[in-house]
Amino acid sequence: MSQRNKLISKFFGLVIGASLMMSGTASADNGMAELKKLLQGQIELMKPELQDKVKALSTDTKMSLMAILAMHSRYSDKATLRQVMLEVLADFQSMTMGIMTDSVEMTADSARRLANHRIPVGGLLPYMGMENISDDRLAVLEGFNDSVEGNANKLADAAEAGDMGTAASLLGQITSGCVGCHAVFRSLPGASDLLK
Repeated sequence: MSQRNKLISKFFGLVIGASLMMSGTASADNGMAELKKLLQGQIELMKPELQDKVKALSTDTKMSLMAILAMHSRYSDKATLRQVMLEVLADFQSMTMGIMTDSVEMTADSARRLANHRIPVGGLLPYMGMENISDDRLAVLEGFNDSVEGNANKLADAAEAGDMGTAASLLGQITSGCVGCHAVFRSLPGASDLLK
C-alpha cells in the first residue's frame, strides 16, 4: 500500500472513530465536515499571507493535518502555543512523577492529557513560521505526533496495566519526539505575529 493510501486509510479510520465516539450515530461524512469546518475556522484567523501558504499545501499535507486534529478533542480560542506547551510540560512532569512514585492513576491521567493536549488558537501552523509552511517541512509532523502522542497513549496503557517498567521506557521516546519537533519548528519561542 502506498504512503498516500496508508495516510488516507489512517485518516478515515480516525474520522470514523472520532465521529462514532462523539455522537454514537454520526456518519464519517459528518466527522469529515466537522474537521473541515474546524480547519477553515483556523485558516480564517490567519493573516492573508499565511492563508495563501496553507491553501497552497497539497491534499496529502492537509489530510495529515486534519488527521492530527482528529486525535484531539480540546481546542482553545485563547491559548497560544507557548501556553499549550507549558501545559504539555506540566503533564510530562506529572507523568514522570507518577512513574517515580509508582502511581498508576497519576501516570495514566497525565499521559492521556499530554496525548490529547489542547490545540492553540488558530491551530498549530501560525506558530511555526512562514518558512515551515510547506509540504516538505510539514511532512515530519505525523512522525513527531506518533512519537509524542502515540507513545504517551502507550505509556498510559502500560501504567494502567501495572507495567511501570514499560511506561518508564517510553519516556525517552516521548522526549526525543519533543526535542526533534522543537529542533525543526521552534526558533525563538513565543506568540505568533501571523494571527490577525
